[in-house]
Amino acid sequence: MTPPALPLRVHAGPFVFSAQLERALAPQTCAAFEKLLPYKAQLIHVRWSGEGVWIPLGDNHLELPYENHTSYPQPGQMILYPGGISECEILLSYGNVHFSSKFGQLAGNHFITLTSPGTQLAELGQLVLWKGAQDLLIEAA
Repeated sequence: MTPPALPLRVHAGPFVFSAQLERALAPQTCAAFEKLLPYKAQLIHVRWSGEGVWIPLGDNHLELPYENHTSYPQPGQMILYPGGISECEILLSYGNVHFSSKFGQLAGNHFITLTSPGTQLAELGQLVLWKGAQDLLIEAA
């Protein structure tokens, strides 16, 4: 039996969001990410994908299968691309996203959903776009 969704708190720049790990939909991705909690990084604006912010993870290739994968994450959804034809990365959608890289369209595993994004999600995206990288902390709630 899959454990229930794990509640998270996401600190992104000056904003704080409630979120959950989507254990039932992406169990292997969630299990791998859960080992990294609390997770600290910086968000930068995407280059090819549209209205999203991302965390480049470089040449790390996580040995994860596609699960609950999408090329069109909805606002408030975080996806993890485990690496392959492009670098490993995490992307957070704040608007219209068509997930891609310089190599073309990609699909990432939807593994976290922000449950209280409200209008602050779009504000976060605009902050990163116009003011640059913002600190990120994801922790268990």
